Amino acid sequence: MHRRAFINNSIGFAAFSQTGFQLIPGQDPTDEIYIERPQAGQPHKGKVLAVIQPHCDDVPIFAAGTVAKLIKEGYTGYLIRTTNDDHAGRGETLGDVIKNNSKDNDAVAEALGLQKVYNLNYRNHRLDEVSIQEIKARLIFLFRLLKVDTLVCYDPWGHYEENPDHYVTARAVEAARWMAGGGRDYPEHMEAGLSPHSVQERYYFARGPQLVNRIVDIGPTLEDKINANLATVTQGPSGEHGARLQERLAKEGKYLPILGNDPDTANRAYIKHIVLDIDSQRLRGVPSDREVGEAFGLEWAERFHYIGPDESKLDNYIAEQAKRK
Repeated sequence: MHRRAFINNSIGFAAFSQTGFQLIPGQDPTDEIYIERPQAGQPHKGKVLAVIQPHCDDVPIFAAGTVAKLIKEGYTGYLIRTTNDDHAGRGETLGDVIKNNSKDNDAVAEALGLQKVYNLNYRNHRLDEVSIQEIKARLIFLFRLLKVDTLVCYDPWGHYEENPDHYVTARAVEAARWMAGGGRDYPEHMEAGLSPHSVQERYYFARGPQLVNRIVDIGPTLEDKINANLATVTQGPSGEHGARLQERLAKEGKYLPILGNDPDTANRAYIKHIVLDIDSQRLRGVPSDREVGEAFGLEWAERFHYIGPDESKLDNYIAEQAKRK
């Protein structure tokens, strides 16, 4: 079943322009943009989704609505975190920081309905000193073990990314995806009972300019995205920032009606209205999810560089032209 609904190219580009969308250098403004909408039932039952992030707050910030959507449509999902977040966020000691972020990471998986978490546990902000061959080998093993069909991760071709954990993870994931389908890389995997396995689909996100060719409607899964962001209390722009802002304003004799009257309401409202919308560009480096959605007739949306299965023109040609002897 197709999850694509083609919209007029010029309309799509004009809509994106209104939201502050930036093309990557050299991108054709008429590149096709597709809207992916929620599907009834579980059309993807039996398929496997790997959700890969360097830090516990990455997927919640950029792609949690899409992950929740795919899980509801039948995917079995796994969360892979490449770092241990040892220098990110609150904690009295380094061990506390690691433990707190791991707890948050597990809570993100639970909020999104992911079955299991795999932590590669490399040092935070130091992934560029690790052999990419080692990271690839571990990912290839997981892709083959789990028989992954679809990936969600940072875009390996995203522009102006400053965090080494982001771009190293992205490049390792894309290389591992490509290599996992071949039989000559890591033949010891075959002796252990695994087999080559090709990943068919990729949803790549970025926090700067990127090639965008897919808009995913996350209106029905917005609350799941908020829940995933609530889980990241140790680091990131979400977590308990709403309650802190509410408390700060109260000391100044002020209040924001949008935050409501209690800490829990303030945290949810802050994520929905501030992180994902009003101050999105500063806090996340991407346009507002609400504005991106509205530009395409949707309530809320996420954007991706999507790469799907290769379609064989030869197979179609044979079906149409082959003759029986």
